[in-house]
Amino acid sequence: MSKANTLKVTLVKSPIGYAKDQKATVRALGLKHMHQTVEHKDDPAIRGMIFKVQHLVSVEEVQA
Repeated sequence: MSKANTLKVTLVKSPIGYAKDQKATVRALGLKHMHQTVEHKDDPAIRGMIFKVQHLVSVEEVQA
């Protein structure tokens, strides 16, 4: 049984000056500070959140 793939999401640009919903999405991803990295399970909901703020974050796929 293999572990699901994960995504490493890093905040590379400040959400200041962007719409409130984009700021809320960044916070919902668990990102509070610049250059902070969090790991999430790769699923459609997380992919959608990342797509919404793709100009603010960088994403790296981690194979389990």
